[in-house]
Amino acid sequence: MEFADAALGPASFLSEFYTSFWWIPAGVLAAALAIKLPTIIRLWTDPLLRAVGGLLLLACAVFVFVAPSTIVWVNRVTGVPNISAPWVYSLLTAFCGSCLVLIIAWRNGLSDHSASTRRTTRWVVAAYGGVIVALWVLFALADVPVERTRDLDTYYANTPFMREEILLYLLAHTTAALITSKLIWNWIRTDGLDAWLRGGLKFLGAGYALNLGFDAAKLTAVVARWTGNDLDWLNLNVAPALACLSAVSIAVGFILPHAGQYLHERWWIRLAHHQLRPLYLLMRSVNGTGVPFLLRASPELRLTRRETFIRDVLLPLVRRIDEPLHRRSYDAALALGFAPERAKALAAAVAILDAVDRRPDPSDGDGTSDTTDLLREIGAVSRALRRPDDIRAVRARAAALEDTAAVTE
Repeated sequence: MEFADAALGPASFLSEFYTSFWWIPAGVLAAALAIKLPTIIRLWTDPLLRAVGGLLLLACAVFVFVAPSTIVWVNRVTGVPNISAPWVYSLLTAFCGSCLVLIIAWRNGLSDHSASTRRTTRWVVAAYGGVIVALWVLFALADVPVERTRDLDTYYANTPFMREEILLYLLAHTTAALITSKLIWNWIRTDGLDAWLRGGLKFLGAGYALNLGFDAAKLTAVVARWTGNDLDWLNLNVAPALACLSAVSIAVGFILPHAGQYLHERWWIRLAHHQLRPLYLLMRSVNGTGVPFLLRASPELRLTRRETFIRDVLLPLVRRIDEPLHRRSYDAALALGFAPERAKALAAAVAILDAVDRRPDPSDGDGTSDTTDLLREIGAVSRALRRPDDIRAVRARAAALEDTAAVTE
């Protein structure tokens, strides 16, 4: 929590800047929650998603209620000077405990119902629940009549009971940050992590490292007051900056594995849909129609409909392709230096184009051609159609091979 009332000489500009800066992480966290909310609602039975949503909501609440303007409002509404202190401390403590529980569940897997996992979770809930109760008891015992909206931690650092309250919430926060940071960095070093999960964990690790910096700045300023020194600038300017950066980093860390994977999958779906366009246009020229456009169709549905259309049109066509031409085209592509997979796609493209040009009727061919590979590799064939120069080169080389074979015979 960050409180201060008076500007301290050269630090006045930073002090005023951080007063409004609290709303930046609150906005980032709210945006992260808004991004996750549709998925949370759609997959409400997923406890991990619910936990992430609750954690983001708690973090957002911390930064909303820690803003000096909100502190003043809460104090005025309740009529109790500085009651925002135990309220914000409680939110921050609940956030710390929730982070620990979530990381333990996330790290071990939600299907892990071992006795040790359940025992650890209960211990965390009980410990941080006890801290929250103690915070309110200590506040009730303390005498804090002067409202401090930004420097409460250092102003009341020597006040009985309030001193213990400030130390209690800082120690609880530091302990949670240390344990969570250690769990995260140990997890990062394990093998087999998804790239998006590893990236999210790195942001989380950086966020909790910044949290430790926040705690160090706060504790140093408070201890300085105990010894009669004045290091309030750590409390007024350094700690708020670290807290804001930490909040942004943690928000990114929690949404990156889910949002990144989602965007990655969407990108590949749209790319696959785009890469099928050459073969789709060719099949549409054969069929005379195309896939009807649906405005509200999802990318997955559009890709499925395009694949289905291509295979439906391609099936009767490839059963009657010129197999000798297909084989010669493959040999020609290999002779031109193409890799086997690329040569296979180019040979199929040449054979399909030949079949389209000849417009075979049902009486053509014997219908015994193996269509399995051609129907399965429509993506590779479609990409091959994007290189007409390669196809012309393969056609010419295949024709030369045919002429050579005819002369030999």
